[in-house]
Amino acid sequence: MDLNYVVLTVGCSVGFFKLVNSGLNRVPVPDSARRNVWKWRNISTSFVHSLITGIWSVLCFYLHPQMAEDLIATHSVFSHALVSVSIGYFIYDFFDMVFNQKISQSWELLFHHVVVITCFGISVLTCQYVGFAVVALLVEINSVFLHLRQVLRMANLGASTAYRLNSMVNLGTYVVFRISTLAWMTRWLVLNRDRVPLFSYTVGSVGLAIVTAMNIVLFYRLLRSDFLKSSRDGKKEKEV
Repeated sequence: MDLNYVVLTVGCSVGFFKLVNSGLNRVPVPDSARRNVWKWRNISTSFVHSLITGIWSVLCFYLHPQMAEDLIATHSVFSHALVSVSIGYFIYDFFDMVFNQKISQSWELLFHHVVVITCFGISVLTCQYVGFAVVALLVEINSVFLHLRQVLRMANLGASTAYRLNSMVNLGTYVVFRISTLAWMTRWLVLNRDRVPLFSYTVGSVGLAIVTAMNIVLFYRLLRSDFLKSSRDGKKEKEV
């Protein structure tokens, strides 16, 4: 793949998500979110990215099913563009957080973004493992509900029916599209060890281990916040 094409696609993606974020200035912000307008816009931009790439990743396998049979060498221009666009988003979001948030508050996400940019970058530059990267982007299907959860909380709708319904869908898609997908990717990497060069195998293994650990911690936090806490509160009310 031509390097100029990759740079152009990634650059256009950075510009697109910058425009999305800027366009959110025209969208009314709930009073409860006005104390941190930057976070509201950042999460909303992340929601747009998740919605686009979640649908796009499914379409990649639907339109080019051969890719599922060979995640290393087989890919389409459509799927290569998806990974490049996602790199652009993660680059944009990385600098958005660096310039607008304390490092101590965002170091986990910054580290996550560096890992993803590195792994995806190797994929688009070598035109190898594009299918594997598209599988990784299936997690964005869950991210749609994960970001919507944050938006609802910032809009002070944490006690609403919409929030409770989203919490259940969020947890369900988290198991299916995050934990299960990451487990499948780890299994695939181990089974295909002989087909993957040592450098790519090492980067992939370390990246998967880090992202998996982060997702397990996040899953526990979600479970504790949205379900275990509610159960404890319910018991206290009954006791009273």
